[in-house]
Amino acid sequence: MTNSLLSKQSENLLFHTFDATLKPQIEELLSIGKAAGADLVEIFLEKSDNLSLLAEQEDISNVSPSFGIGAGIRVFLGKKDGFVSTNDLSKAGLLYALNQALGMLGLVSGSINNFRFAGLANLKDYGSKKNNWLTHSPGLDELTIKLIDATNTLSAKNKNLQVRRASYSRNWQEVLVAASDGVFARDIRLHQTVGMNVIAQKDKSRSTSARRYGSSSNPDDLRNWNIGESADEINESAQKMLYADYVDAGQMPVVLANKFGGVIFHEACGHLLETTQLERGTSPFHDSINKPIAHKAVSAVDEGLSNHAFGSLSMDDEGMEPQNTLLIENGILKRFLSDRAGCLRTGHPRTGSGRRQNFSFAAASRMRNTYIKQGNYTPEELIKSVDNGLYCKSMGGGSVGPTGQFNFSVDEGYLIKNGKLDQPVKGATLIGEAKEILPRISMCANDLDLAAGFCGSVSGSINVTVGQPHIKVDSITVGGR
Repeated sequence: MTNSLLSKQSENLLFHTFDATLKPQIEELLSIGKAAGADLVEIFLEKSDNLSLLAEQEDISNVSPSFGIGAGIRVFLGKKDGFVSTNDLSKAGLLYALNQALGMLGLVSGSINNFRFAGLANLKDYGSKKNNWLTHSPGLDELTIKLIDATNTLSAKNKNLQVRRASYSRNWQEVLVAASDGVFARDIRLHQTVGMNVIAQKDKSRSTSARRYGSSSNPDDLRNWNIGESADEINESAQKMLYADYVDAGQMPVVLANKFGGVIFHEACGHLLETTQLERGTSPFHDSINKPIAHKAVSAVDEGLSNHAFGSLSMDDEGMEPQNTLLIENGILKRFLSDRAGCLRTGHPRTGSGRRQNFSFAAASRMRNTYIKQGNYTPEELIKSVDNGLYCKSMGGGSVGPTGQFNFSVDEGYLIKNGKLDQPVKGATLIGEAKEILPRISMCANDLDLAAGFCGSVSGSINVTVGQPHIKVDSITVGGR
């Protein structure tokens, strides 16, 4: 076999719909990689159509469309891999990228080294019923009306708002994954988010509040958005925090609200359960399978199956269907999240967790919908169990170290005194380490809820869901004044 099979630069592999007609051309590329001695060759093709808008006060201040098309080619040899991306989708361009990836591993195309490639399976087309999603999504006129309506609704509900913003973001992808182990799969993805944020000011007092809502696989998501309900939520938070006092620092019990409260588990623990971390040797849980790492009240899962959840998917970016992966059961570590490379290098079986932002990244083990499962208590029972502590209704940003050390700001917090919510407080920061905090989560409520978010890691920024019920942490360091 020679490279002349793919030498006609004028012939394009694609620029039309990804479908089974591409199978012969892709098989030729995979055959060349296998004949060069690669253990496995994977090709990821992607088209994207993205749009974002920002409304400030009564005007649309920013409109940002973006389009992309390209391929990522990955070659495995033993436990090593080489990855190259390109937006030249001619046959010559893809062959050049393949040869670069092979060269990273010391392989040269054109020779046959124990060549075996049985060909691709029949196409698994998860996107066949999603072909109209992009055209059915809201257009610029509809988006403009909706966002301006949102900022006007904010103004009508609160005259103390100095800044009113509403934003929208759409990410549409068409992807095709093929690999020399026979994988051949196509999908279409659609993710949409809307957000609101405000700055309230009265006299010398000032507060901020923000919320973001998102879903997948639902072109009508923005059309179904209840602007009034969202405006009520964000205004109530801004008003209550307008005259909040600064919290006193110390060690105390904390009750974390559901939904986005789960960001701490996602950041401080979830990443440590990805084989990406195991490969680096930075996870403190690397040898803890079937050992306790959390309080027996804690069970946690990562899955890609919940209907319309922001981290759900029909297949991962390596062509594997998602699973419901039980990470922790009654405090016992049960599973790690693994992709193709993670399975190869750590031995942990794949979980349908190979994800990437786009074609310019190699897939890595990443979370999807990650949350602590609900327990049997009510949120009120958790609060009632605390004599003096802190209730965190809304979490803000933070940072996480490589082994799970974290600090997260509290956007909306309240003191708990004698089992009841007391005055609002600001300036609180939760500080801790995953392996120390997990055993202190002693109570989980019965009100599991999820929230949309974005996660950045080695394979770029991806759509994820965080979540939990209300949980009680018996003791944590609270930074403040």
